Amino acid sequence: MIIIYSISKTPIRLTNERWEHIIFRHPELSEEKEKVLDTLTNPEFVQEGDFETLFAIKHYAKTPLTSKYMVVVYKETSAADGFILTAYFTNHPSEQRKILWKP
Repeated sequence: MIIIYSISKTPIRLTNERWEHIIFRHPELSEEKEKVLDTLTNPEFVQEGDFETLFAIKHYAKTPLTSKYMVVVYKETSAADGFILTAYFTNHPSEQRKILWKP
């Protein structure tokens, strides 16, 4: 298990089970764990997700697919705990979701 911190300084867990889920559903991420962690700790912006989730988003010029945005979906259950649900690459982040944080 890896623990990193979100922009709100909440410790966020990436468990082995969640990492296996991510790379099973998105095999292109199998060598991209550092990008997943970097996106969560240093996002370009954070959007509001469904069911109290958050989307940390960051653009990467080079990925296994081409230039893409990384989206890391996570949940902060309290100020002292949270966890990653999934992660994926996308061409464009959702324009319908509310931006909660941007530097």
